[in-house]
Formats: sequence, C-alpha cells, structure tokens
Amino acid sequence: MTSRRDFLKTTALGAVAVAGTAQVARAGTLLHKLSNDTGDPMANEIALAAIQAAKDAGASYSDARVGRYRRQFIAARERQVMGVSDSESFGIGVRALVNGAWGFAATRDVSRAGAVRVAQQAVQVARAARAVTRTPVVLAPTPAVTGTWRTPVQQDPIDIPIEDKVALLLATNEAALKIPGVRFANSGLALLREEKTLATTDGTLVTQTFVRVGPSFTVTAIGDGDFQSYTEEMAPRGAGWEYITSLDMPGNAPKWAALAAEKLTARSVDVGRYDLILDPTNLWLTIHESVGHPTELDRARGYEANYAGTSFVAPPEKMISKLKYGSRLMNIQADRTQQDSLSRCAWDDEGVAAESWLLIKDGIFHDYQTVRDQAPAIASLNGVKHSHGCSFADSWDSVQFQRMPNVSLLPGEHDTTIDDIIADTDHGIVIKNRGSWSIDQQRYNFQFSGQVFYEVKKGKITGMLKDVAYQARTPDFWNSMDMIGGKRSYWLGGTFSDGKGEPGQSSSVSHGCVPARFRQVNIINTARNV
Repeated sequence: MTSRRDFLKTTALGAVAVAGTAQVARAGTLLHKLSNDTGDPMANEIALAAIQAAKDAGASYSDARVGRYRRQFIAARERQVMGVSDSESFGIGVRALVNGAWGFAATRDVSRAGAVRVAQQAVQVARAARAVTRTPVVLAPTPAVTGTWRTPVQQDPIDIPIEDKVALLLATNEAALKIPGVRFANSGLALLREEKTLATTDGTLVTQTFVRVGPSFTVTAIGDGDFQSYTEEMAPRGAGWEYITSLDMPGNAPKWAALAAEKLTARSVDVGRYDLILDPTNLWLTIHESVGHPTELDRARGYEANYAGTSFVAPPEKMISKLKYGSRLMNIQADRTQQDSLSRCAWDDEGVAAESWLLIKDGIFHDYQTVRDQAPAIASLNGVKHSHGCSFADSWDSVQFQRMPNVSLLPGEHDTTIDDIIADTDHGIVIKNRGSWSIDQQRYNFQFSGQVFYEVKKGKITGMLKDVAYQARTPDFWNSMDMIGGKRSYWLGGTFSDGKGEPGQSSSVSHGCVPARFRQVNIINTARNV
C-alpha cells in the first residue's frame, strides 16, 4: 500500500520529470529531506511544480513562495474592546527571469494546476517587461540550500485564547486610569505567525516559520486646559507570548500613566542649541530613518523613491570607503541573525543565508544592503560578490524586493551608562521614547521628537521639559556624536510595520543601540500656542 509520504514524493517527482533524470533526482532528494524535517510536503510539491513550469515556459531562473499568514490585531480603549481582527491568508507567488527581465504572478489556487498556471503567467509578464527593462538582470551567485527554521518561542502567541489577550489589555488600561488626571488609555497587540516555503531553480528548498509580537500602550492626561500623552516604548520582537508576559503591562501601567500626568506641569523648552543625550528608546528610530533607509542600495541607485525615498549616500563609487558618515565612535551593523530581532531568519526570500556585516565602520561608510540582482552592481567597489540577503516580501501575493535587515549602533569599548553621559554633560537635554518625525527625500535633513524630555545642567537632571524636537542634517548629526554607552546599556527597539515600495509593502525590523550624546544640536519648541 502506498503511504501518503511516498505518494507526495512521487507526485513531486512527476511535476519535474520533463527536466531530465538529474533534475528529477535533485528534486526528489530535496523533497525527501524536507519531508523528514518539519517542512510541509504539500507546500514543497506545489513550489517545485511551479518553478519547473516556469522553466519549461522559458525562464532562465524562477523561485516560488508558498505562504500561510495568520495575523491578529486586538485593541482596547479604557474599559472597552475597540476591535479584534483575526485573519488568515494562503497562496503562492512565482517570480520568473526571462531574457534578463523579471515577471511575477500570484494566486490563491494552491494546487498543482494553479501553481503551473501562475508560473506561466509570471513568464508572460517577464517577456512583456523585457521591452522596458533598461539593464538586463544579473543574479549574484548563491549556493543551493535545504532545511527548516522557526523563530524560537516558548508559547506561540496565536495559540493564546483571545479572552486572555483582551483581559490583559483591559487590566492594563484599568491600572492606568487610577492615576489622577489620566482620562484616556489605549493598549493593543499585533501578532503574526508566517509559514513560508521557498523553492528555486538553483536547487534551494527551505521552509521557515516566523513569529512576531507587537504590544502598544498610550495614555492621555488632562488638566488646567492642557492635555499631554505618553506612549511607552515596548519594542516589538521576534518572540513568543512569554515576551508579552515579561513586560507586566498591568503592573507598569501606573508608572507609565504618571509620566503623562507629569508632562502637564513640565516647563516648555527654550529654543537653542543643546548637547543632546538620546536614550536607546528614542535613538533607534533616528537610526532607522537616517541610516537604515539611506543605505539600501535600491534607493542609492534610484530604483526606489517611494516613502520619502532616494538616498544622499550616492552614487556608490563616491561613497564606499569614502563618505565620513559620522564620528569614529559610529559602528553600524546590519544583521539578519540577532536573537529576538524582527528581521531574523535563516534565509531571505531568495534563499540567501542570513549574515551580519558592517554598514559603517569607525564613522566611514563601508557597505550597502543588497539582494541578488543588486549586489553585482557594486561588487567591484565593496569586494563582495554575494548578496547580503535582504530580499523580503510581506505576503505570498507580493513580489520580494530589497528590505532592511536589523540595523544597529554597536556599543562602545567602555562600560559607559546613560547616567555617566549625563554626569559628563554641562548643558543638555535627555530624550526618551519615539515621537513625531520628518525626513526629506534623500534622508539628509530631519526633525525628530520624543515622549519625555529632561533638562540637564552641570551633570544633573534638573526637571522635565515638554514641546521638544531636534533638527539636524544626517552627516552633521552623526559626526557630532562624542560619547556612547557600553554593552550593559544596549537595548533592542524596532517597528512592527515599516512601509516601502509601490504597491506598498510592510516589513518588521529591529534596531539595537546604546545611549549617545550629540554636541550642540538645534532644539525647537513644538508647543501649539507658540
């Protein structure tokens, strides 16, 4: 009697039989390995059928992603549940390279017939795109890989009952509302489980499962004709429900709410130049916008101009090993391997193994973020012939393209803390948590705010300020950095939703950093009555 596993192996081999004996043997070996691990044999079969159909239709290269996405969003305001969303999406996306041009198509019909049909459509799109493709696509080499990977978690957040999640949020809000002056409290959870199988005509067949959690909390206090809000910087993580419980949201809510009430009596800032001390809870967003996005190679080469997008770090031949991005204390690492980070994976959406590398070394721009069809353009400049593995798509029906890895400011050599930096500062401002921000099309001129601000005089915090925002030009700002924290002060922040592209896609990315001081930064007053 034929077993289910033997049947799946046989049908998968039949899907690729036209490629010849060697191709069949390779596909059979890949499928057998994944079946013996935790990969989904059905997904493997469909993906292999798709790439073979694309090759049969004339593609020189093809990849297929079978994806299942489970997303939950829960929001509560004061003592009410404002919304619960629980959705699931399942489908396949196929990319095909024909005569140096890309084509892409996707379908919800996750059957062998549907996979073949969508692969043929991708080839048709590629043939049409050839007429408007200026430079033929060349892919950086990458070895064939097989295997599985999963975000290490103790408790899958999707499996936790909705009732428990709602109870957590309502308890958090209730605790905050007990603080005098606090009138509004909002909390929420964004949860994701993504299961993705990737097959390529290079011989790669991998399955990965990603788990991400994103908590949120904002409170508003009202008094004396004014209102002030405070948002706690609870970093989203590539982690399980155990991370959410470790935050003790109900237990910490009164402390967070008290900060909003305290802001009602804070002194409005005087404009001028100050030594700026940024806590990691604020600095991570500045890194994201002024370092993360401008070092994406597609922006630098002019292929991406959406969402405030090109880059001042261009052209590459004038930037790599030449641009003085910041002070010698500035070492920025790109990383797809960091524990608990949102951009962590084993392989990207082109099957390139995750790695870490320096974007900026001792203040000098060192390298870009790359994918397989971008890396060859700068190989002669950075000496790197492979992709750095930055390919990502936010769904099975989105084409993968260059997305940001985790981008972090590395700690300094000394065991310096934010208290040490404050003690060394004569006239400054400390900023914690992210606020509003704005940055120009080339990521050159920017303005950032925060949630709480403290005045520093002669090495001591003298009181809370409000209405603070800082303005600078990216190279000036990073070159003014003269003091940073050590390993003990390192903290991992990030965003659950980072937009890019047209049509737009959203990705999740983390940014680790330490507290840092920036000399004589321009501070403006954002008060509504100024």
